[in-house]
Amino acid sequence: MNRSETCLILRERLGVSRETTDRLEAYVALLTKWTRKINLISANTVEHVWARHILDSAQLWTAAPRSARKWLDMGSGGGLPGVVIGIIAAELRPDLEVVLLESDIRKGVFLQTCARELDLNAQILIDRIESAAPQSADVVSARALAPLVRLLDFADRHGHDGTVCLFPKGRTYREELTEAKRFWHVACKAVPSQTDPASVLLEIGDYKRV
Repeated sequence: MNRSETCLILRERLGVSRETTDRLEAYVALLTKWTRKINLISANTVEHVWARHILDSAQLWTAAPRSARKWLDMGSGGGLPGVVIGIIAAELRPDLEVVLLESDIRKGVFLQTCARELDLNAQILIDRIESAAPQSADVVSARALAPLVRLLDFADRHGHDGTVCLFPKGRTYREELTEAKRFWHVACKAVPSQTDPASVLLEIGDYKRV
């Protein structure tokens, strides 16, 4: 799936304008350029960046509650999904506060560059998830960061009673969910991924320690 096909899908599913898809194209240019210097995405996925990373990240938008006021992306790295969410929010939900939390200084500088050059309402926190000030976020996301049981520990620190967690997971998600349920009561919905038949998006609306 190329840029044109992905942008068409985003316009149809999300109702975004050409301005937003142009911003996404500018982000892809930054991501590709910086990946040559630091490890933001795997080199073998650069050719398929629109489907593998942009559309895969954008699918989280439709799962988030419209009432959300603050979105925290943990371990944001190359901005997937955080920068993509910030770009969509700039048009559809300009009041949504997007916070990108990343411990790696070089990646944090990249995220700051994206926020500045793409004119995003995004706050960049360069800190460890375990030590950053609790964010009390309405939505917490993380992509390719840690096992589910660990992600729930992080979400517990940075969420609140009504927080919705959105975690893309691969083919081992059932095993991760089984392990997590040893420590957490989890109300979870596994939504098939729009980009990979072997993957899902875990939507977790209720989680409490056992």
